[in-house]
Amino acid sequence: MTLVGLLRPVAALGALLTAVAIAHAADVVNDYPTSARAEYVYGCMKANGETRQSIEQCSCSIDVVASLLPYDRYVTAETVLSMSQVRSTLGSEFRTSGQATTALNELRRAQAEAEVRCF
Repeated sequence: MTLVGLLRPVAALGALLTAVAIAHAADVVNDYPTSARAEYVYGCMKANGETRQSIEQCSCSIDVVASLLPYDRYVTAETVLSMSQVRSTLGSEFRTSGQATTALNELRRAQAEAEVRCF
């Protein structure tokens, strides 16, 4: 067997592993459900004008946020944001907790990056 004949299986295995890695990376970036992306874009458009340009910018924004923040941490931050508005002891816990602050800071950093890239 020649050297080329020996290298073909190695090259094929390398190509297969690369394809699997790319597919996995795409799944990680696209782990946000369509409804979550749509809700984000809708809220973003309400805040930035309901124009064709805002659709593009807000769609870009959620793509950037999704690339920087895994969906489970996004849900945590959105929950903290929502619950911190409750006027009670329960709401106070979400406003003063270290974990809540960390979750909100992660979301705000991702949104700030999205604003720089998209707006």
